[in-house]
Amino acid sequence: MKLIILDRDGVINYDSDDYIKTVDEWVALPGALDAIARLSRAGWTVTVATNQSGLARGYYSVPTLESMHQILRDEVQQRGGHLGLISYCPHGPDDGCGCRKPRAGLLEQIAEHYKTELDNVWFVGDSLRDLQAAVAVNAQPVLVYTGKGEQTAEKPVPDNTLKFADLSAVADHLLG
Repeated sequence: MKLIILDRDGVINYDSDDYIKTVDEWVALPGALDAIARLSRAGWTVTVATNQSGLARGYYSVPTLESMHQILRDEVQQRGGHLGLISYCPHGPDDGCGCRKPRAGLLEQIAEHYKTELDNVWFVGDSLRDLQAAVAVNAQPVLVYTGKGEQTAEKPVPDNTLKFADLSAVADHLLG
């Protein structure tokens, strides 16, 4: 199985320090949906692992989050692709859960769902938390410069981190 895991905010859609709270605020980054569709059409299983502490903070509801994810799925499908499992952590940063990145829980959910190992599976993110979660499961950390990626690149990141301009560049590399 060719599996790739993506963070959501800052990788697929624009991020906001004020959180993406409504369907209208969920706006895809240029080229991101096409990149997911291209990977999917080429036989990749594309999944998402995303912290969504806005749920715990009461900024939006599970139905609103699911509506955002349905738009994401529909947009990818309109481009001829398919988006696999979307795994999200609904907890706040102080809840002590095992699923909030940088912990490995979300990635382990994806591995269990697909009955696969995560060794060297690419996990594409824009934050140090994403890269640390990848390392925790022996996945390949991949940093994109969209979202918070440029700020993250200024800090120490795991030694084996691959770096790309955006999700389109990741897809170009994997499909090239």
